[in-house]
Amino acid sequence: MDNRTWLTRTGNPGLNDRTFSGLPRAGIAGEAMTLQGTINKSFLLLVVLMAAALWPWSQYLDSGNPALVAPAILVGAIGGLVLALIISFKATLAPYLSLPYAACEGLAIGGFSAVLEKRYPGIAIQAVGLTFGVLAAMLLAYTLGIIHVTQRFRAIVVGATGAIALLYLVSFVLGLFHVGVPFLNSASPLSIGVSLVIIAVAALNLALDFDLIQSGVAQGAPRYMEWYAAFGLLVTLVWLYLEILRFLSKVRQR
Repeated sequence: MDNRTWLTRTGNPGLNDRTFSGLPRAGIAGEAMTLQGTINKSFLLLVVLMAAALWPWSQYLDSGNPALVAPAILVGAIGGLVLALIISFKATLAPYLSLPYAACEGLAIGGFSAVLEKRYPGIAIQAVGLTFGVLAAMLLAYTLGIIHVTQRFRAIVVGATGAIALLYLVSFVLGLFHVGVPFLNSASPLSIGVSLVIIAVAALNLALDFDLIQSGVAQGAPRYMEWYAAFGLLVTLVWLYLEILRFLSKVRQR
């Protein structure tokens, strides 16, 4: 079977329709990608992320001074974005850059979560619990065949993800001119509803990630794609966590 039969689409920038395109078979490139290997690497990335998040978290909760964690948030956010773009365009670098990416995301998430935790006690653990709850539910639904990843399903999720990305980009640009976007950032019922829709789209991206990983394993992708797939899953989980955190903060404001 030609390698191009691996092609699928996902809204995740780390796992997209070019992920398995033109890759050599494992018999040529080395050992094959396995599901267990991908799970192990995904777990390792989560551990690194959580470990990195502890430093800004403890710094802020001990001092209550946002200035202490602002550099960590900035460095983590920018570093994570740069590394994510590099990995997305050069999958062979995933084994070397995925761990630094997880560490950068940990710095940003740890600082951001601590700031909200100080304002809304208990919100961080709620967001973590809900994120892993959604992950477990989506994995179960996919495994049992409740969710079928068809071409139509992919097209809808990819389109919705692109629309959300465009919405955030427009909001960011307007923010530079001090123009607010109330339905996205306020605590109104409409804004909370929008957050729920975005969370649902982020969750559906997990199904696309699972399907793409399954395709890579079935077709014998090279072993380094385990790191790339683990990176892609982390991208989705970070997005899902941040959206859940935003949603909970809006609910707490009411």
